[in-house]
Amino acid sequence: MSNDLRTLDADALQQLQSWVGKSETLSDEINAAPVIAMSATLDRDDPEPVAGLSLPALWHWLYFLPRHRQSEIGSDGHAKRGGFLPPVPLPRRMWAGGRLHWQAQNPLKLGDKVQRVSNIESVTHKSGRSGDLLFVLVKHLLHNEQGLALTEEHDIVYRAGARPDDPVAAPLAAEAGAAWQREIVPDAVLLFRYSALTFNGHRIHYDRQYVTEVEGYPGLIVHGPLIATLLVDLVRRHAPDAFIRSFSFKALRPTFDQHPMRLNGQPSADGKTVRLWAQDHQGWLTMQGVVEIG
Repeated sequence: MSNDLRTLDADALQQLQSWVGKSETLSDEINAAPVIAMSATLDRDDPEPVAGLSLPALWHWLYFLPRHRQSEIGSDGHAKRGGFLPPVPLPRRMWAGGRLHWQAQNPLKLGDKVQRVSNIESVTHKSGRSGDLLFVLVKHLLHNEQGLALTEEHDIVYRAGARPDDPVAAPLAAEAGAAWQREIVPDAVLLFRYSALTFNGHRIHYDRQYVTEVEGYPGLIVHGPLIATLLVDLVRRHAPDAFIRSFSFKALRPTFDQHPMRLNGQPSADGKTVRLWAQDHQGWLTMQGVVEIG
């Protein structure tokens, strides 16, 4: 795939938008091994998981993993374009955010057999200062044997490859003085372990030569879902008995390895919501979100 492509013509857009309504159904079982590995990766001191234990919020991302054969993988480490997701020719693909809602009366639990029904809800085109942007909205419905357990909307953005003369969006300073804070240094080992847990072959997370020379970034990129998981984990550390009802989040700026990042949480006065945000070592806002707890 060429990294020089900047715009999509009308015919290409029409073809890509024909993916709206496309559906996919997968099945999986919530088993213990990924839970144990994620707990270790997040440096948690959790008890041994047993059948019937509720799955922590966002840890469903450890299941329904990509199943593409090695011969189907593209040069960036992702599966070649096409299949369930539209074959967008723009070279850079990112997890831009999402909105999730858990059913309090029916949480996902260890031992559950789960079916995930995914649907392409929309394919939206925008013209940016450095080329075209294409936003794909995917909706996932996760059902266990008792019924609907989780609804998730997943925002994916595709964009042109980087050029030295591309305009750079002005960063936003992160808010200071959060009630809950945690600082970590996302190193290459942490990124590799999370990539392995989620079977994510995208080279921007572990191949420094590729991410700097081909995609034009200054370092390995911390996974957006990992940052989101760490933000929700901050809530679990400070309010371990709270049930997370919903979570919405948006990625604003890439976070790179080898520098400290800070996770922030600010509970509302009534204790029903927590504002969450992440910042990089320069103090710039990288992700923001809101959790509703019960």
